[in-house]
Amino acid sequence: MPDTIAYSSIRTHAIFAELVTRRKRLVVLLSLLTIVPYYLFVMVAAVSPETLARPISAQSSITVGWPVGIVMIVGGWLLTGLYVRRANGEFDRLNKQLLEETTK
Repeated sequence: MPDTIAYSSIRTHAIFAELVTRRKRLVVLLSLLTIVPYYLFVMVAAVSPETLARPISAQSSITVGWPVGIVMIVGGWLLTGLYVRRANGEFDRLNKQLLEETTK
């Protein structure tokens, strides 16, 4: 029974609402920044494969698709790192503040 009261006070707290809103906004933004380029890459590969198959230069055997794919993979890692940094900083701070205020 005391746990139910504690959970209820947390869910109705203003800091909890702020935490949920900030986290949701970041997750949606980072998801779009990850998913949209991947789908565009697949769509270009399906509709116009010659675009990604073009060599970077006349002397190169590396095609346009390779650096685009590498940038997408590295971008995914960087976006993941950004989320982890915000989660371990801003979100953890809000969580700690919420717990302190609701367990008084």
